[in-house]
Amino acid sequence: MAAVLAFTFRNWRGHRAIVAAIVFTVAVATISEVVIPIFAGRMVDAVTAGVDEASDAWWALGAMLLLAALAVGCRQLFFYGITVLTTRVMAFVARDAFARLQRFSTDWHANNFAGSTVRRITRGMWALDMLHDTLLVAILPSILVLLGSTWVLGTVWPALGLVVLVGAIGFVAMTVLLSVNYVAPAARLANSWDTRVGGALADAITCNAVVKAFGAETREDDRLAKVLGKWRSRTTRTWIRGTNAGTAQNAFLLLLRTAVLGFVLLLWMRGQADAGDVALVLTSYAIVHGYLRDIGMHIHNLQRSVNDMEELVTFYDQPMGVRDQVGAPAAEIGAGRIAFEHVTFHYGGHAEPLYRDFSVEIRAGEKIGLVGRSGSGKTTFVKLIQRLYDVNGGRIVIDGQDIAEVSQASLRASIAIVQQEPILFHRSLAENIAYGRPGASLAEIEQAARLANAHDFISALPKGYATMVGERGVKLSGGERQRVALARAFLADAPILILDEATSSLDSESEHLIQEAMERLMADRTTIVIAHRLSTVQAMDRILVFDKGRIVEEGDHASLIRHADGIYRGLFERQALELAKGWAA
Repeated sequence: MAAVLAFTFRNWRGHRAIVAAIVFTVAVATISEVVIPIFAGRMVDAVTAGVDEASDAWWALGAMLLLAALAVGCRQLFFYGITVLTTRVMAFVARDAFARLQRFSTDWHANNFAGSTVRRITRGMWALDMLHDTLLVAILPSILVLLGSTWVLGTVWPALGLVVLVGAIGFVAMTVLLSVNYVAPAARLANSWDTRVGGALADAITCNAVVKAFGAETREDDRLAKVLGKWRSRTTRTWIRGTNAGTAQNAFLLLLRTAVLGFVLLLWMRGQADAGDVALVLTSYAIVHGYLRDIGMHIHNLQRSVNDMEELVTFYDQPMGVRDQVGAPAAEIGAGRIAFEHVTFHYGGHAEPLYRDFSVEIRAGEKIGLVGRSGSGKTTFVKLIQRLYDVNGGRIVIDGQDIAEVSQASLRASIAIVQQEPILFHRSLAENIAYGRPGASLAEIEQAARLANAHDFISALPKGYATMVGERGVKLSGGERQRVALARAFLADAPILILDEATSSLDSESEHLIQEAMERLMADRTTIVIAHRLSTVQAMDRILVFDKGRIVEEGDHASLIRHADGIYRGLFERQALELAKGWAA
């Protein structure tokens, strides 16, 4: 709870004036309610004294109405203030959490469900609304009422004031202990399963094409049912514990009410209290009782909102994947010369480094193919160039600049990448193509699409470049997605280009169109191609053959194929044999 409250108070710092106005208006409204019973007692005294004291009764009524009107006006003001404060903080927290998530490491995103992550943010964001209401609209007035009413009663009968004060403190202490030690642990576990429900739903929905392909709808229904079963049992236990805590609180309040009312009757029997005094006690305690009854619910809501925010707050304890140096300058990349200088790198949790004292140079404008078995270090090579990870030793230099010393955004803006499975946003085709250069004109977007051999199929669509592509581009074929990704790279016009086997798993017509577009795209750029099919790297200036994090062979296709026992030749002959078998079949 302490971490969540500290997080909340930190977010109030930028809104000190609004918070101060809320506290002031809450205090005025609450004090007005506390003072009203005093004038209620005077009214009763005036009424019991007879008609001669009518002016006192009317004066007391006027004071009560004035105080009530003041309370209503102040409530209107603080509800307006808390609305402004809450919406501002909710928007800021959501934006800030999203910004942090965007900068978490690639590994973090690979190990967390997107649906679960979204659920954590949205649940935490809305929990802020309840937390603000609970702290400022509920608990703060309750504390003021308890203190004020205790003071009012204590000024007349100190012993009675002490009974109310001790009873109120005991009730609050019991409520907090029940909430923190009895309800909260169950709620925390229920929330973790709520997060898993979000993850399971998102996982099945985003992979619906695979579900349909295997006729696995019933299987996925059963899988979700198991997760929901766990969620239901954990949530049921949480709610039952909340009910039990509420019953204990009501029993305590019954005992306190009995003590207070019994005490005032005893005072009346002894002649130490008249009708007005009894009215004062009854009115004051009615207010105290109402606030005490509600404070149990408020503390429960406070704990619930804290539980809902805990997973969001833990985002702020997560280390950022890769951090820019303070004041890191923008990268100035033109020619695109890349050099790995004695680089050592290992993934977190791996005992042995993948690269150890690894050095290689790629000349400006050179076209390089990366070849090797799975896990040999090809993909890691391009991830390090993008600085998705920081190296553990040595450095990577582009055009004489250590990439660890320049801003990541400027570095990646100088690198265009076309992935094996291109990812598109559920936005228009124009927006997807322009993602590489925000603010590009429609004419520039269309020109990039023409260079990528995408303009014809886009123009044939009913809405053309305004067509929405669906989540991850699901409305387009694989070849169409690939050409849109190439158009995005054309428009980015970066000096360094990375291609992750952009023609694999495509029909021959799409492969021809994409291969043609790729040749145009590679012109006058430093190009790195991760090759799964060796036919795509035969025209490269140089081929680097990776094995267990080392470059074991390098040269062009013609020179490498002459190495009788070479890895490249072995891979090439195996693929050629598989292709021949395919043709024979």
